[in-house]
Amino acid sequence: MALRVRDVMTSNPTCCDAKTNLRDVARMMKDCDCGLIPVVENDQTKKPIGTITDRDIAIRVVAEGQNPLECTAADCMTSPCITVPKESSLEECIQVMQENQIRRIVVVDTNGSCCGIIAQADIARKLNAK
Repeated sequence: MALRVRDVMTSNPTCCDAKTNLRDVARMMKDCDCGLIPVVENDQTKKPIGTITDRDIAIRVVAEGQNPLECTAADCMTSPCITVPKESSLEECIQVMQENQIRRIVVVDTNGSCCGIIAQADIARKLNAK
């Protein structure tokens, strides 16, 4: 049986909205030991509108001379958000990641709400365990 995205993803990732200040986003990354936070419309719908990475903060804010304490997720997030349905095959997920040249992807449920994240490392671990 083929592996599905739901079999590999990290469920229930910590999310922020576009108004979340970067200090809080960075703290979420530290607390969750991750380098990507999905940016969602709001806590109710959890519809992804973008992503923010530690690299986005460094390149789009710090390197540009902006004060990260005065910026929000909207100031440096990547949008639109590339997503993959949780019922997709792992092969489909890998293809989407390759086509978009991304190492992490947001997983959505049937309502289009953020329900997980898959990183290249997650895929490698799962495939090596077989």
